[in-house]
Amino acid sequence: MGQIKITQVKSTIDRSKRQKATIEALGIKKMHNPVIKDVTPQIMGMVAKVQHLVKVEEC
Repeated sequence: MGQIKITQVKSTIDRSKRQKATIEALGIKKMHNPVIKDVTPQIMGMVAKVQHLVKVEEC
């Protein structure tokens, strides 16, 4: 498995608690501040749930 860089590009204001919790669980603290994660089914599932709020790039 590889790694991905996840960057939040849209705000979580006016989003559901579940989406806010998913962003927090991914380790994203601020917008435009990327985090590097290993590619696992769990991480990819979380990214899929908030795909409209984040940008994903391969490392």
